[in-house]
Amino acid sequence: MNQIWTPWRMSYIRGERESFDSCLFCRLAESADNDSAQLVIARSSHTYAALNRYPYTYAHTMIIPYEHVSSQEDMSAAALADLMLMTNRTMRVLREIADPTAFNIGANIGAAAGASIAAHFHFHIVPRWNGDHNFMQCIGGTRTVPDTLDNILEQMRASWDSLYGPKQDSES
Repeated sequence: MNQIWTPWRMSYIRGERESFDSCLFCRLAESADNDSAQLVIARSSHTYAALNRYPYTYAHTMIIPYEHVSSQEDMSAAALADLMLMTNRTMRVLREIADPTAFNIGANIGAAAGASIAAHFHFHIVPRWNGDHNFMQCIGGTRTVPDTLDNILEQMRASWDSLYGPKQDSES
């Protein structure tokens, strides 16, 4: 019998999350010196890309604006353009490291739509593969992620640096 090893999920299951008075995404935006520990892949002028700590699938990534807004309607034109450039670059990185056959890209705007951090808008990029809806998810109600977040982060950062150069701004 195969084992599924996802030890990073136990603290989430138990509800052992740190309580903060401020927004998680705003704290990540302000702490560029700790990007590896915070799973940040790359930064640009108006947004940053980070792995989802509780992923739906392998390399589930988020594009997050620095500005604390609850909807993209409140973002400037420059920030919206940067959001889409970061999305495109992240998709290219994901294609290079994992060769997905498709992507789900979107946002949950508001708690009723499923946003777990409804006050701070962000895009989700979920790579998909043919056949990734197998019995584990459909019958067992379990998702499998075949690699650790640290390994995925390392691969994505290396690919990003190869494609765009280290610390490159998405506006260039």
